[in-house]
Amino acid sequence: MLPLVVSYLYRRRKEGPGTKLVLIKTPVLLASIVLGVLTGVDDFLYAYGVARLPISTSALIISTQLAFTATFAFILVKPKFTPFTINSVFLLTLAAVVLALHTSSDRPANESKLQYFLGFFMTLAASALYGFVLPAIELTYKKAKQTITYSLVMESQMVMSFSATVFCCIGMLFHGDFKAIPREASEYTLGQSTYYVVLVLNAILWQLFFMGAVGVIFSASSLLSGILIATLLPVTESLAVVLYHEKFQVEKAISLVLSLWGSLNYFYGEFHENSKVKKQKQDTETDVA
Repeated sequence: MLPLVVSYLYRRRKEGPGTKLVLIKTPVLLASIVLGVLTGVDDFLYAYGVARLPISTSALIISTQLAFTATFAFILVKPKFTPFTINSVFLLTLAAVVLALHTSSDRPANESKLQYFLGFFMTLAASALYGFVLPAIELTYKKAKQTITYSLVMESQMVMSFSATVFCCIGMLFHGDFKAIPREASEYTLGQSTYYVVLVLNAILWQLFFMGAVGVIFSASSLLSGILIATLLPVTESLAVVLYHEKFQVEKAISLVLSLWGSLNYFYGEFHENSKVKKQKQDTETDVA
């Protein structure tokens, strides 16, 4: 809400007293509500899945989101795919496949195989669904019958977040999860007040993440947004091993190397393509001169 207030005050200073308070129109509003509900479903799948997996394992599974993003982007918005892009998506997908070949050894001792594999596939489903949501957001911007500005992007994101929150709250009410919050707070090893601080900070950080993701889609593409999300993998992997002393088997090491290789390959490809376009532009200017 605060970024929207700042945005409105900035627009009002430039445009005067007649500045519209809300920019979003009905088609974008309805699309944002639908995307918000899908995001709520994705949040449920993600929360259930990662609760039953080690952090490093869940992070590697989530890296498959890029493959789903690329696939749905190709179907919905048809971005330009270079050999570097295709190779990057292939390597990041292969990284997840390598991880899946030996998941049972990473199963927590207090979980059954059914619970573990249910968590595994629900996390995978969350990746697939969010891989669809990102290109769908880009398609919404392309099909919107109004000028897309970052102020409008933030309004759309607010509607999506509100819709996702309503969906999740309804599910928590039916499941009785709100009653579990005080119990979890009392059992939190760092203290009850710290528990609530963690919840609030977590909510704020996720909102900043979503704003950044839609901002990249607005400025570039859903595919680049997926690539940037995938680059968080090495950070998550390292922190999980250092802070939680999780096992780091050979499969995870291979998967991590493939993920890093895929990410670097994409960014090298983008640099290569931009350099080629820049050189062609300079050559054209030289010929004209």
